[in-house]
Amino acid sequence: MTRVVLRRPGGVFGLAVLGLLVVGGVVSYWWTPFDPRAADPARAWLPPLREGHLLGTDRIGRDQFSQLLAGAGGTLVAAVASAAVAAVVGVALALAAVLAPRPLRASAVGLIDVLVAFPTLLLAMVLSAVYGSSLATVVAAIGIGFGVGVARVTRAELLSVLGSDYVLAARASGARTGRIVRRHLLPNVAPTLVVQLSLVMALAVLAEAALTYLGYGASPSSPSWGGMLHEQQAHLAARPLLVIWPGVAVAVTVLGCNLLGDALRDAGDPRAVAAR
Repeated sequence: MTRVVLRRPGGVFGLAVLGLLVVGGVVSYWWTPFDPRAADPARAWLPPLREGHLLGTDRIGRDQFSQLLAGAGGTLVAAVASAAVAAVVGVALALAAVLAPRPLRASAVGLIDVLVAFPTLLLAMVLSAVYGSSLATVVAAIGIGFGVGVARVTRAELLSVLGSDYVLAARASGARTGRIVRRHLLPNVAPTLVVQLSLVMALAVLAEAALTYLGYGASPSSPSWGGMLHEQQAHLAARPLLVIWPGVAVAVTVLGCNLLGDALRDAGDPRAVAAR
């Protein structure tokens, strides 16, 4: 699958974007050109490439490149953690919807249908109002909200695999449900699940930036791309570059995750591989 993904420009672009995000996020925990939280009013509103500030400074003199680099760490954590929560929630609900006793299966399917209708951003706002604004709250809300969508897709795949001859043969031979899940069900739905989780990462990046912009995300003291957009919106007309940097970072990251998801989907489709 890796070789097929690397043959596609979208797959290469997506992997490159995720690689840069990982490198930037990891590096920012140990080093940034300037302290992203340190204000220097004497150097406020510096243009790019002035006095060592690659992307300039904001209204209180904070280095924009350092803030962008530090924000990559929070974005990476939000994307990966949200995808992990979505995987756990989605797989658990999907398995319950196809393998549990009949009353529980109906309850699981009903729960999925109800949660799908509940907007993820609204869920995050409610959780933030109850438990306070934090990255953990945002990750939980995004993971649960998008995990329900993963559950619907995974359930459909599981139902298809359950009707296959090898699963019926395994059941007829007396194999336990846990063994069937480990040996037959999860390996066969894994490609679809990987694609879905790559798309969840894209949605998580967008949702985390939107929630932070609205004041429901990470702490204001923590550098984030959404926080940069929120702080600079009042100065958009006079200093548009300060909004462009985090906006481009969010857009490119979301685009990269989506293109990677498309490449993974094509790599898992034998017809698409044969057509190449």
